[in-house]
Amino acid sequence: MSLYDIPLRTLSGEPTTLGAHRDKAVLVVNVASKCGLTPQYEGLERLQQRYVERGFTVLGVPCNQFAGQEPGTSEEIQTFCSTSYGVTFPLLEKLDVNGEDRHPLYTELTRTPDAAGEAGDVQWNFEKFLLSPRGEVVGRFRPRTEPEAPELVAAIETQLAG
Repeated sequence: MSLYDIPLRTLSGEPTTLGAHRDKAVLVVNVASKCGLTPQYEGLERLQQRYVERGFTVLGVPCNQFAGQEPGTSEEIQTFCSTSYGVTFPLLEKLDVNGEDRHPLYTELTRTPDAAGEAGDVQWNFEKFLLSPRGEVVGRFRPRTEPEAPELVAAIETQLAG
């Protein structure tokens, strides 16, 4: 099964797939509203604004698996993201990224190793997976990698140049 075919739901509950972003570079990020890394929303939104016209999008995936740091309802998450950080990029419904109930999207994403060669479980909120415009996972960036870190920006630029 292609990443494009995995069934997903938007934060508002509408059915979707990554196929809705076909031919775009996509940065999939598991997000949380009550995490020390939550200010990364600012950098993610700047990336969205900087590259959206070139065929790029951030895709936020709320997750409550790390210390219960995303406890809200879909409506609460949407309100928080838009009022606190001006988020304009799409958000999916809350998903499990690890464990027995890991969503099939993350079953596929977590097979990709990071720069140190380590694959496997998502370490914490704000882990980032970069998908090429062809729907291939081409990069994995751990939670403490800031959205505008040189290595992440370079990886995005590479995908947009191709």
